[in-house]
Amino acid sequence: MAIEVRNVNKSFGTTRVLDDVSIDVASGSLTALLGPSGGGKSTLLRVIAGLETPDTGTVVISGADATHLPPQRRNVGFVFQHYAAFKHMTVFRNVAFGLEIRKRPKDEIRSRVTDLLKLVHLESFADRYPAQLSGGQRQRMALARALAVEPQVLLLDEPFGALDAQVRKELRTWLRRLHDEVHVTTVFVTHDQEEAIEVADTIVVLADGQVKQVGSPADVYDHPADPFVMRFLGPVTELDGHLVRPHDIDLGAGPVDGGVPATVTRVVRLGFEIRVELLIGEQEAWAQVTRGTVEDLDLHPGQTVHVRPSPAARPLAVSTP
Repeated sequence: MAIEVRNVNKSFGTTRVLDDVSIDVASGSLTALLGPSGGGKSTLLRVIAGLETPDTGTVVISGADATHLPPQRRNVGFVFQHYAAFKHMTVFRNVAFGLEIRKRPKDEIRSRVTDLLKLVHLESFADRYPAQLSGGQRQRMALARALAVEPQVLLLDEPFGALDAQVRKELRTWLRRLHDEVHVTTVFVTHDQEEAIEVADTIVVLADGQVKQVGSPADVYDHPADPFVMRFLGPVTELDGHLVRPHDIDLGAGPVDGGVPATVTRVVRLGFEIRVELLIGEQEAWAQVTRGTVEDLDLHPGQTVHVRPSPAARPLAVSTP
């Protein structure tokens, strides 16, 4: 394992932020720490980086106990949400900074930085300053700077959080491709479920300072450990006392085995998807269907339909208070 976190606890004052957290990060993997704000994601990342010291527990990086090592001795690269760029330095000098302070030969620095700028598609921006770059370009520069010193582990704290939605989508696709090229063990923090599912090999779901579930994106999405994970990892609706994914609900015009009657209250077209809002007794629910279903059933407000989970659905019982 590249990273082994064992029984880590961390409090700030009387607030417990990490509660007996243990995770393993495989060498060469891309792991997402996913969860709501205040769940402990960034604190765990900072403990791995050495920017925070755990109250109890251990952190092992590449087989060596790093629990009390300072950040500069852990051989990790860290990328913050807001880039932390040196404004008075060019893109080239920003990327070269870590190599310069390590007194690497100038020819080696020039070669390494040139290669990295090509890797992150910024070779034509080497002489520009951070203020002359877009947000996405500045984040790519920050990633190149972190990779310059050839870290054993790359840590990213909500790297795309300050960017608009379209740029986020472009950069997360780019990050996955970059990782597949460089194969450096990477851990990134995000509260964006879609981002974690699209990019990561493994997802660690954190909430209230505890690990709720660890698994592949498919495992965590299709086999959530509890209602919290199911709700957090994608859209859900409630049907007959169970949580169901809206795309796993079948609608029919007449009674069906296992179905319940529902009243259509609203039909909302969202591009290629259509959201059908329903009322089942006094319980609100909704289904995600195709245009074909809407046309075949002539769905409209006030209509009575019959709904049930599809055969592929994995309903999860709603927890009682």
